[in-house]
Amino acid sequence: MERVETDVIVVGAGPAGLMLAGELRLGGARVTVLERLAQPTGQSRGLGFTARAMEILDQRGLLPRFGPLEKSPLGHFGGVRFDYTVLPDAHFGARGVPQYKTEAVLEDWATQLGADLRRGWEVGALTDTGDGVEVVAAGPHGEQRLRASWLVGCDGGQSTVRRLAGFAFPGTPATREMYLADVVGGGIRPRFLGERNPRGMVMAAPLHDGVDRIIVCPQGTPVRERAETVGFAEVADAWERITGDSLAGRSAEWVSSFTDASRQAAEYRRGRVLLAGDAAHIHLPAGGQGLSTGVQDVANLGWKLAAVVQGWAPADLLDTYDSERRPVGARLLMNTRAQNLVFLGGEESDPLRGLFAELIAVDDVKRHLAGLVSGLDVVYDMGGDEAAAGPLYGRRLPPRDLAGQDGRTTTTRLLHSAQGVLLDLAADPEVRAAADGWKDRVLLTSAAPAEPGALGGARALLVRPDGYVAWSGQPADRGAEGLDAALRRWFGAPAAG
Repeated sequence: MERVETDVIVVGAGPAGLMLAGELRLGGARVTVLERLAQPTGQSRGLGFTARAMEILDQRGLLPRFGPLEKSPLGHFGGVRFDYTVLPDAHFGARGVPQYKTEAVLEDWATQLGADLRRGWEVGALTDTGDGVEVVAAGPHGEQRLRASWLVGCDGGQSTVRRLAGFAFPGTPATREMYLADVVGGGIRPRFLGERNPRGMVMAAPLHDGVDRIIVCPQGTPVRERAETVGFAEVADAWERITGDSLAGRSAEWVSSFTDASRQAAEYRRGRVLLAGDAAHIHLPAGGQGLSTGVQDVANLGWKLAAVVQGWAPADLLDTYDSERRPVGARLLMNTRAQNLVFLGGEESDPLRGLFAELIAVDDVKRHLAGLVSGLDVVYDMGGDEAAAGPLYGRRLPPRDLAGQDGRTTTTRLLHSAQGVLLDLAADPEVRAAADGWKDRVLLTSAAPAEPGALGGARALLVRPDGYVAWSGQPADRGAEGLDAALRRWFGAPAAG
């Protein structure tokens, strides 16, 4: 039996697993990705990502690899449409990006960085030994035993890792089954925000020439056993029962089913095993939030796990992955369950839909819902007095143009290497001197926003590799007060000498 040693094993080569592999490689960790499928599915599935996920991809320089992207200002909540640009820098996200393209971009990036991707390997057993994790996986050439310091399950809603490692997965069970298909043949009338009647709800939108994405949500459809698969004939029958329109003469590139089950792992870490993406949370796919939340999970986890592997991280740094991301997952489940009631409820939900239509006419409500669905409202609790720390503390560094002695750059470009960034906005020698012991982990940049006041009036900002502000020097502060504690908290002890 072949034995493989690595720093981190990632199980699952979907968007979350591949993004995590790249993040770990940027942080200097050796990573092996095990994927059950021998080949990518080539299925469109998710068709884009939210504005916050776009920022995450952009901070690693990945957006140009997708080619031209269509950003839509309009989104919806529970099928009630509204304009997301009511928030500064906001939009609904990128549309029309099939999931297979996202996976191809992330796979190329991760493997170019040196990730070891092994397809056709299925995990059958894992053991947390206390000082590492041992995995037995079956693959094309027999069983393989792998050992790593850490293991991360990114293997989807039916996660094998979650089950083998004993994670509790509480929540609400599925009450109905729904279908989606990419139908070949064209001519299907678009129903962008859904069309409902007492028999159910359907959606339809053109994908490309002659192919339409349909979603079919019959009322009262029982949930099938996991081992059963859905065929196009079943989907076509359900479509005709609800709409009265026939799909005769058409075929499907692929079909799938989904449910309204809503569950979240009780913890995101058990010993040396962690969960991310759909392995950590499942929900109704409303607003393209699942893929996007998974990408944000691993952006938070990747640099922290790499830092632990490299040996410079504080011992408790990984605890902040659970404390920061699990509340975000809980809000994801809350908003998708609410959308389920508004979007898929029968006639009993008509008053709720009417109320939502009235509320979304209020700008404050639009801002709240746009921030909730896009992820732009995420604020991490980093301790301390947030009011005194400034408006950006615990929030993502916004995309802004900068000008300094080395020319023009952007806040996004500074994050491409996945290092921490100390942004000296006021040419303060005390700030620069305070960070000298961390220059192997933190990039020091002296620059100012091209637009005065664009970064909350701060004199300096300490930014984590995931783009979140961990310290903010305000105009009334004395020099670098508090900076040393923040550097030690997030980047370990200073280098000797």
